[in-house]
Amino acid sequence: MAEIKNYTLNFGPQHPAAHGVLRLVLEMDGEVIERADPHVGLLHRGTEKLAESKPFNQSIGYMDRLDYVSMMCNEHGYVLAIEKLLGIEAPIRAQYIRVMFDEVTRLLNHLMWLGAHAMDIGAMTIFLYAFREREDLLDCYEAVSGARMHATYYRPGGVYRDLPDSMPQYKASKWTNAKGTAQRNENRQGSLLDFLEDFTNRFPTYVDEYETLLTENRIWKQRTVGIAVVSPEEAMQLGFTGPMLRGSGVEWDIRKKQPYEVYDKLDFDIPVGKTGDTYDRYLVRVEEMRQSNRIIKQCINWLRKNPGPVMLDDQKVAPPNRETMKDDMEGLIHHFKLFTEGYCAPEGEAYAAVEHPKGEFGCYIISDGANKPYRLKIRAPGFAHIAALDDMSRGHMLADVVAIIGTQDIVFGEVDR
Repeated sequence: MAEIKNYTLNFGPQHPAAHGVLRLVLEMDGEVIERADPHVGLLHRGTEKLAESKPFNQSIGYMDRLDYVSMMCNEHGYVLAIEKLLGIEAPIRAQYIRVMFDEVTRLLNHLMWLGAHAMDIGAMTIFLYAFREREDLLDCYEAVSGARMHATYYRPGGVYRDLPDSMPQYKASKWTNAKGTAQRNENRQGSLLDFLEDFTNRFPTYVDEYETLLTENRIWKQRTVGIAVVSPEEAMQLGFTGPMLRGSGVEWDIRKKQPYEVYDKLDFDIPVGKTGDTYDRYLVRVEEMRQSNRIIKQCINWLRKNPGPVMLDDQKVAPPNRETMKDDMEGLIHHFKLFTEGYCAPEGEAYAAVEHPKGEFGCYIISDGANKPYRLKIRAPGFAHIAALDDMSRGHMLADVVAIIGTQDIVFGEVDR
């Protein structure tokens, strides 16, 4: 009789469902996975090492590029850690703006995840729907920072600038006539807050559309129900955070349990799964989008009523305004020193974590009193999740690996750092 042996299969890094740079070595028994060995590091950019050679402020832009679908949330973790080191706190208006943009970022992340996950499993339409909404939110990013993705908008001590009073308008072109352009510009007549408010009013209907396409769809359920079940105990032992942990039924959310900024002043719920399978994690993230929408609405209402500074009035940390810089010698010196040398943080260490769309994103900074970190360590949520890939995929079919990578919502910028 012929001897039947397991064979190994390379999954990725060029596989469309491996999201760019994941290489999985799968040990297969026919179509069934016996063992999965994820190879990480193919995207290593040395972010943590680079930060050691630059003043604190100059590394904010690197944070955007870690998990490049949750840009401002990455910045938030880093900026909070610096603020802890310096012993400063952002003005209350800046805190509300940060929380609002954290939730805009959560929507951006979950929409990207939903579109890509569904397309990996075989549903095409939802990808186009999700990207339609992302476009509006990326316009908010652009209005506030000038960049659609890598915003570099948060600063130690506040945010780069206040919210703009007008939104960019579409212009008529050979593809869109004047009537079509006017229609597209209808909700762009007011400020950024007006535009976002209009979006939050429309968004619940869009989420209903996604659910109509997927939630009760029998093919979707066949591909996700009972796939990669993780028990609550296992999830905690594996170091899961975010929707991966909540999908297994553990009610842990840093925004509620260890509130930062103004989350303790806002009203929202933590969605929790029951069975810990791929379908539950889908439901948790969809409900999170609805909750983020609620938070954004509350922030808009508060920001409308409460004008104020969005940056600390401390010229050792925050640059003076242009007028002061041009009229006042001391202002000019402050400006020059800040942008050439930055500021020195006192000796010590600080860890700050935020509830990132994918889980707990933390930055641990050690300072030796210089103007740059002595050491920066990033705690990326995706790293613990990819480590569990072997546990989650054993005994499943090859086609299920795609669903499992999707449910983990992994972005390699932060895993490989």
